[in-house]
Amino acid sequence: MHMETDTVTDARRRFAEDLAAAKTDEAAFGALFRLSDTLIPVRLWTVMTVDLDAGLARRAYTNMPDAYPASGTKPIVHNAWFDIVHGQHKSFVANTLPEIAAVFPDHELIGSLGCGSVLNLPVLLEGELLGTVNLLDAEGHFTPERVGQCHDVLAEPALAAMRMARTVQRPA
Repeated sequence: MHMETDTVTDARRRFAEDLAAAKTDEAAFGALFRLSDTLIPVRLWTVMTVDLDAGLARRAYTNMPDAYPASGTKPIVHNAWFDIVHGQHKSFVANTLPEIAAVFPDHELIGSLGCGSVLNLPVLLEGELLGTVNLLDAEGHFTPERVGQCHDVLAEPALAAMRMARTVQRPA
């Protein structure tokens, strides 16, 4: 999947401008979403932040607020997903709904949204997991080429957005 250089350059420039102007964590993650949506569009896109000490994850951003609101916390479950993302600091990829069901209790909702594949990209700072960027789409969507593209396009911007979100105010 080859993207036009101008599209990539324009999307990265807009991301940098949007991130620099961000005054809330929502704005910082919104800048990241627009970059991702321009270069790697998917059906469902969220950001989760993690507090390993408290054992909690928080949905900090979503492109589907009706189905997945950006509020509240959920306990971090120590399962195969946790071992891959938190332990090995690698992306978790599942390309079928049964694979998703093995680690996510909300698999029925995921499937009802037309999603049957997921890529959870860990965001790391000096070995500390800050959160994940979560891309979901139709079954079989995350081919090795798309996974590589997600890493190439989103890894550094995701860290920049996560760092910015930690320094700005949360919306009231």
